Amino acid sequence: MLLVFLVITAVLAMAGALVLPIFTDLHRAVHIHLVFALGVMPMIMAAMTHFVPVLTRTGGAARQVELLAGLVWQAGVLATAFFAFSLPASVRLLAALLALLAVARMAGWQWMRARAALGSPHPGVYWYLAALLCLAASLLAVVAMDVWPEQLLAFKRLHLHLNLFGFVGLTAIGTLQVLLPTAAGRPDPGVAGRLRADLPFALGGTLLIGFGAAWLPLLSWPGLILWLLPLARLGRSWQQNFHAGIFSWHGATPLLAMAGVSYCLALLAGGLHAAGWVESASAGHLLVFAFLFSLVSGAIGQLLPLWLRPGRQTEWHALARRWLTYGGGARALLLLAAGLLVLAGVRWGAVLALAGLLPLVLTALWTVLQSRRA
Repeated sequence: MLLVFLVITAVLAMAGALVLPIFTDLHRAVHIHLVFALGVMPMIMAAMTHFVPVLTRTGGAARQVELLAGLVWQAGVLATAFFAFSLPASVRLLAALLALLAVARMAGWQWMRARAALGSPHPGVYWYLAALLCLAASLLAVVAMDVWPEQLLAFKRLHLHLNLFGFVGLTAIGTLQVLLPTAAGRPDPGVAGRLRADLPFALGGTLLIGFGAAWLPLLSWPGLILWLLPLARLGRSWQQNFHAGIFSWHGATPLLAMAGVSYCLALLAGGLHAAGWVESASAGHLLVFAFLFSLVSGAIGQLLPLWLRPGRQTEWHALARRWLTYGGGARALLLLAAGLLVLAGVRWGAVLALAGLLPLVLTALWTVLQSRRA
């Protein structure tokens, strides 16, 4: 199954990005693209083919739509190879165009599913469409690097911020608002209205941060404030409705909640970077260790058993989730500590990130092997 392959690839890519700097002196861009282009981007695209039919109450995605995530993965391979082996710029351009083709097709499919929904589609669909819009713009920025080489640095910054706070951020926060209540086993009565009202703030904040980072730094501050408004409302709702699950030692809920908290911290670190108070690498590591690793750990812990054995939920699914999310609260704290330590300039904080991620790597591989047994 393609989705399971991409999940395992993403987990291994994140682990590889932690280990590679120990044994190689590859450029930092290799590690970044290994995590995002080869790992996270294809997994998110594949996950959308699972969530969109649920949010629109329509049938499952066609095979050709599911394969779009595989096309994005191939683009990620090319992008990572471009930086790892100093390949010609045409390879980077080809990677961007392949990914752009897949994104356009995915956005068109989601739009058609939203229009064909039984009743009004869940507003989370529009968060996904906004995320794809940001990803498309970031890929066009890659194309623009060759057209206007004098603006190379600006387009790199635009590409980075639209990916992190646009594609990944909008997808993550939109999904967390549905996924965390599912993991906690309790509904969130205000989720639909909150998603509907907050999307303009989150998307507007993303665009201001992206264009501010590229050309006018002062724009980043109002963008930061716009993004923090929906996050504050989300945090208040979670505190009121899911307090016990968030502060538990096991389960996916503390990991997913930590992803939300860490995203706020990453936004603030980005603002400090814009002011020249924090290095970009340190802010980036906070985003990856505390936010991304927590997000992926919680999401995979909740969803991997379902993707491995679709259909009726059995005792096997419950047991697999318990294994995948065992020590979730402690792992969330490890990942937060790793991000904050690296933000403060303590390089060995990455060891804590590896310790927080390693249980996911081992249990995910074990779960996949167990699912293949009769």
